[in-house]
Amino acid sequence: MAHFAKIGLNSKVIQVVSVHNNELLDADGVEQEANGINFLTNLTGWAIWKQTSYNANIRKNFASVGFKYDEDRDAFIPPKPFPSWTLVESICQWEAPVAYPSDGLMYEWNEENQQWEVVDNS
Repeated sequence: MAHFAKIGLNSKVIQVVSVHNNELLDADGVEQEANGINFLTNLTGWAIWKQTSYNANIRKNFASVGFKYDEDRDAFIPPKPFPSWTLVESICQWEAPVAYPSDGLMYEWNEENQQWEVVDNS
């Protein structure tokens, strides 16, 4: 199965759908993204689609509703979780200003204190 993201206003992903690989095949039996886009446009009437991949071999990340498609980077970027986080260009993922602890405990980010805090599971 191939997957396509429906792109809405402000380049936001508003839906992700599956398309059978046969719909992408050209006359030589080679998969073409344009064929999938044409199939979906004819099916839905919506013309702005971008292929996405679970293994992130295209467009950096698998698209999800709420992600943004960045045309300049040709990448799907998740919503920024906190104002202090920065985008790692090479993978188009957000990174905290402080590295996640590697001590095996579970943490959550505290934006006010700009630090990771242990999650109390009691």
